[in-house]
Amino acid sequence: MKLKKYIILFSSILLLASTEIKASEECFERTSRAIFKFNMGFDNMILEPIAKGYNKLPEPIKNGTSNFTSNIATLLSIPNHLAQGNFKSAGDATASFLINSTVGIIGLANPAEKMGLKAQKEDVGQTLGSYGVGPGCYFVLPILGPTTARDSIGMIADTFVDPFAHVTWRENELFGASGNQLDYIAVKSTTAVDFRADNEGNFDSLEKNSIDLYASFKSLYLQNRENKINNSSENENDWGNLDN
Repeated sequence: MKLKKYIILFSSILLLASTEIKASEECFERTSRAIFKFNMGFDNMILEPIAKGYNKLPEPIKNGTSNFTSNIATLLSIPNHLAQGNFKSAGDATASFLINSTVGIIGLANPAEKMGLKAQKEDVGQTLGSYGVGPGCYFVLPILGPTTARDSIGMIADTFVDPFAHVTWRENELFGASGNQLDYIAVKSTTAVDFRADNEGNFDSLEKNSIDLYASFKSLYLQNRENKINNSSENENDWGNLDN
């Protein structure tokens, strides 16, 4: 069964690589705009109020939560660095995870960064992009937000290569560690709240100043993904991580 899934995934990637559709083009804009409107309603009613409450927490708690989720995200980066042939980055990410998980008390602190180890975030979508796989068309997913054909395939593939997803979402034991899907959802939800809270002012400014909010988010997402694939220094911006 797993072999069949890999074959389907590989075939999808080949199909995607052969397409000439650009990310600026859309598969179904009318549907995406409707989903975007739903997502904005979800943000206004649920995510934004939670993020505002989160911002009122003591700074040590906020920093600890952010460090913890970032440390877990490093696990996905390691195999992707290796797949891209970036062995030094893979070594830095591995060292960062081990140091933060031990000396940093399960990742609540980030001593690795003070030691000069910077764990650059990588995912399968970025890896595919680094090998020349085009983004394909752009569309919006419910709750998960903006994506492209390539990145949506990458998002599924992430659950196969990410050790954290392996022991939680897929509920398999790895080196004595195990979890469940609720753990995976909890960490991903916390990551989303942390990102929303960090960018509260940016979201408000974008909503007030954008003539077409849908187009503004689309432009931001595509630019952010391109910067990540190219490992551009422009990726270091106030918006942090705009990934799903």
